[in-house]
Amino acid sequence: MGQSTPAALTQIGTRPRRVVLYSHDTFGLGHLRRSRALASALTESGVAGSAIILTGSPVAGRFTFPEAVDHVRLPGVKKLGDGSYVSQASGMDIDATTDLRAGLIQSTLEQYEPDLLIVDKEPTGFRGELLPSLEKLNRIGKTRIVLGLRDVLDEPAVLAAEWARKGSVEATEAFYDETWVYGVKSVYDPTQGLPLSDATRNRMFWTGYLRREIVDPAEVPDTPYVLVTPGGGGDGQAMVDLVLQAYEQDPALLPHAVLVYGPFLSGDARDAFEARVAALNGRVTATGFDSRIESLFAAAEGVVSMGGYNTFCEVLSFDKRAIIVPRTKPRLEQWIRANRAEEIGLVRNLDEFRDGLTPQSMIAAIRALPYQKRPSEAGADGLLDGLDVVIERTRHLMSRRVSDAAE
Repeated sequence: MGQSTPAALTQIGTRPRRVVLYSHDTFGLGHLRRSRALASALTESGVAGSAIILTGSPVAGRFTFPEAVDHVRLPGVKKLGDGSYVSQASGMDIDATTDLRAGLIQSTLEQYEPDLLIVDKEPTGFRGELLPSLEKLNRIGKTRIVLGLRDVLDEPAVLAAEWARKGSVEATEAFYDETWVYGVKSVYDPTQGLPLSDATRNRMFWTGYLRREIVDPAEVPDTPYVLVTPGGGGDGQAMVDLVLQAYEQDPALLPHAVLVYGPFLSGDARDAFEARVAALNGRVTATGFDSRIESLFAAAEGVVSMGGYNTFCEVLSFDKRAIIVPRTKPRLEQWIRANRAEEIGLVRNLDEFRDGLTPQSMIAAIRALPYQKRPSEAGADGLLDGLDVVIERTRHLMSRRVSDAAE
């Protein structure tokens, strides 16, 4: 057979290839932003004709999407301090909300008829909401199904217990044609400790990290600055407070800082931060949620951030000297990533267990930023093939019959 052309690969008969990306998004921005990057790469490369992201993110509508990418907003849920969830829709309990989400997922898949479903992180979905759709797709046999995992999930023992409780191993074995890990095995294996079969591990591919680019250009400050970003911001108050203390206690600290709060850092906490920023007389400036944060990354002298996956990809992609202040609760994912990245020489990990999270440790870290190596000097460019590999794996899966893909 002759080599398929990109145009041919996006077609089934006269219908363009379709991809659905499921992103449960109960907290933060990470899952949605990762899904948007994947959907953009697949449609812009021509491997897919269109894509729909199923997301529970309450800020999905504030992002721009490429012309061939759309999203379906699932009813939102909120995680409480004790680990339980409540519905964000008034008058609905969590069981009713989960049922509604499951119905919307199934209806979308039935009507859109995707050729590929990419599930982010949770093999069974939020509270098992994806299982009815997985079972039906498996019976029909027309849709390839892929599980996408970030580079670090949690401590092996903690993750194994979580997956056992949710039936995630059984679902991965039963329903998924492939597993894609958006990282590099030599850096970290997120599946260590999971009792996956050899057959499932043989269908696992390490793609590399997902390279980021400026999607929507935005104006940036003309003067040198350090970008301070807590990601979504919902758990970033301690880091923001630490940075502000550093600038308050050291009047000569340079460069100045640009603080992006994130959409989930709001209310009284943000009001208090705003007053402190104003008192610094321009040495720190602040802005709310900016979906075009890539431009701020690209122009920054350095970055102070938490240790989420997407921020880490941006640090590598824009080759920025970075101070990572990872959260350690409710899971050690960010600390594991930052600690391993520091060992390789990619970032500075401001480790609360080793360095202590004090204004003095932050001042010292910011002052040392200009003398850090850039990630490229530690080989970061060789870690950023993720989107290219995803495109190739998608092309491979879509060029085969479903029965072949699972063999």
